[in-house]
Amino acid sequence: MNTLPIPEPFSGGIFLSYRCTSACKHCMYACSPQWPADWISLEDAGLILAQLAKKMRGKYPRPGRVGVNEGIHFTGGEPFLNFDLLLQLTEMARRLGIPTTFVETNAFWCRDDEVTRERLTRLKDAGLDGILISANPFILEQIPFERTERAVRISREVFGDNAIVYQRFFYEQFRGLGLRGTLAFEDYLTRAGWGLQYVELFASGRVPYKLAALYAHYPASHFLGASCRRELIRDWHIHVDNYGNFIPGYCGGLSLGDARDLDAICRGINLDERPVLAALLTNLGELYRLGQQFGYQERDGYISKCHLCLDIRRHLARQGDFKELKPEAFYEHLA
Repeated sequence: MNTLPIPEPFSGGIFLSYRCTSACKHCMYACSPQWPADWISLEDAGLILAQLAKKMRGKYPRPGRVGVNEGIHFTGGEPFLNFDLLLQLTEMARRLGIPTTFVETNAFWCRDDEVTRERLTRLKDAGLDGILISANPFILEQIPFERTERAVRISREVFGDNAIVYQRFFYEQFRGLGLRGTLAFEDYLTRAGWGLQYVELFASGRVPYKLAALYAHYPASHFLGASCRRELIRDWHIHVDNYGNFIPGYCGGLSLGDARDLDAICRGINLDERPVLAALLTNLGELYRLGQQFGYQERDGYISKCHLCLDIRRHLARQGDFKELKPEAFYEHLA
C-alpha cells in the first residue's frame, strides 16, 4: 500500500460551519449564507480537540499568547452566528488544556457596545485567550466599518495585546479615509486601490474566480512541473471542518481524512485510494493528466498553481466520487 505519513499538527483552525453572513470575493473556503447551518457537533468537536490537545502538549513555550498560526482558532464561516456553540467549544478547549485559543470574526454582530462587551467578556471568562478581527476591502463590502472599529476597540479592552486585527494596514487605511458604512470593492479601487499592494491573498477558493483580473495569467504548462508536497504535509497550520475533514493548510475542498481519528491520519493515508492527492504530491502535470481523463479542458490562463489545481479539482468533483475532494459542496459555492 502506498501511504503518506502526515506530521502531527502544531496549530490549526476548527470550523463551526461553512455558513457565513457574507460571500466574500477572497474567501479561501467558499463560505456564504447559502451554506446550510451544519454546525459541528459537540461530540465530534470533543474527539477532535482532545486529540489536538494531546499533540500540542508541551509545544508552546508561552501558552495563552495569540498568533495567527499558533494554538487553535475557532473559525468558519462566521463563528458568532452560533454564539452558544462557540462558548461551549471555548469551555471544552480549556478543560482539555489547549495551550492557546482565539476566535476569528468579521464583526457583523458588533452592533452596539453593550452586546459586544458582554459576549467578549463571557468568552474570556470561559477560557478564550484572544480574538482576530478581519479587516480588508472584501469584508468592507458587507460589514459597516463602524462595527469593525467597535470590535477592535472593545476587544483591546477585553483581551489586550491578544486582540489581532488582520490586516492592520487596511484597518488604519479605512480609519484614515473616515469611512462609515460599507464600500463596494469597485469604489475602494477608485478611492484607495493602491492599498492592494499590501493585501495578503491566497489564490485559492474564490480568488481565481472573483479577483482574477488583478493578476497576470499563464498557460497551464507554466505550472505543470510544480509540486504541492510542501503544502500537503506541513504541520504548522491545518484546518478541520464541521464535517470532520482534515484540510491541509489553506487547501479548501481537499481532505486528508477523518480528523476524528487523527492518529490514523498521522500514521499514514492510503494514496492508492486518493489519486488526486497522489498526483499533487508528484506534480501538477499528473493532476492535469488525471483531469483530462475525465474531460477537463484548459482555461484561458491561470493566475497560480493553486488556480490550476483548484480548477481541475472542481471539474473532477463534478465527474466522479473522489474521497479526498470533500466537502463536495465547497466546489458548488466557489463562483
